[in-house]
Amino acid sequence: MQSKLFSTNKTLNLQGKLVDLSVPRVMGILNVTPDSFYGGSRFAEPLAILKQVEKMITEGADFIDVGGYSSRPNAADVSEKEELQRVLPTIQSIQKEFPNIVISIDTFRVEVAKQAVMNGASMINDISAGDLDIKMLETVATLKVPYIAIHMRGTPQTMTQLATYENLVKDITDYFHKKINQFQQLGIKDIIIDPGFGFAKTVDQNFELLSHLDYLQILGKPMLVGLSRKSMIWRTLNTTPDHALNGTTALHTIALLKGASILRVHDVKEAVETIKLVQRL
Repeated sequence: MQSKLFSTNKTLNLQGKLVDLSVPRVMGILNVTPDSFYGGSRFAEPLAILKQVEKMITEGADFIDVGGYSSRPNAADVSEKEELQRVLPTIQSIQKEFPNIVISIDTFRVEVAKQAVMNGASMINDISAGDLDIKMLETVATLKVPYIAIHMRGTPQTMTQLATYENLVKDITDYFHKKINQFQQLGIKDIIIDPGFGFAKTVDQNFELLSHLDYLQILGKPMLVGLSRKSMIWRTLNTTPDHALNGTTALHTIALLKGASILRVHDVKEAVETIKLVQRL
């Protein structure tokens, strides 16, 4: 069960709109990329994009996370121009059709983040926690939007080679202690931590991290967990991402019991149901 020893900030300020995280929330994944690891999350045509967003909202999504750069291991690099061409029309159309949904931009590039916020996004989800664009953190502070910082080493192209740790959970905790201090000194107020399942971590390390996830509550920040259909599930079950929903739900249950405030998912309905059941405990 969740630790009661640590006090975690449970409110986000999304440009004047307060979101309560005392009950966990669901972030729906919308990949406008051709090469994300799970085929069911890839969308390119404007009508298909809006239909998927409508489906996720109807099923209970609180946030829609738009990404135009695949962060799967060994993904191909994409130019900033291409990333902008993918995400900006998507954010604009979502904002027009569903003005009340909270849009997050999944990017490590400051120009993409800035233009996304100007066009309707109100959260920034950065796989590098500011390490891949030196201007990102000062930009987030200026934009005054919540910032999701992920624990990763290297880049999507190199991270699988950087999965050596002295003490995995302690190393991640120390990393976030330093990052949070850096963010706060720059004036970033709404900080969400993501321990980065699958980012510079082996399958065994991912399970070790999940087993000790509640320890990260010592950081006092809401925690986003991205486990949905990842390789730690389908490799363990000897299946594929397409057949990893049941395993995802099982691990979501564990993550919620250990303090997750946001589940970032491909399958919104099942995540919402999992939260409702865990809340009954």
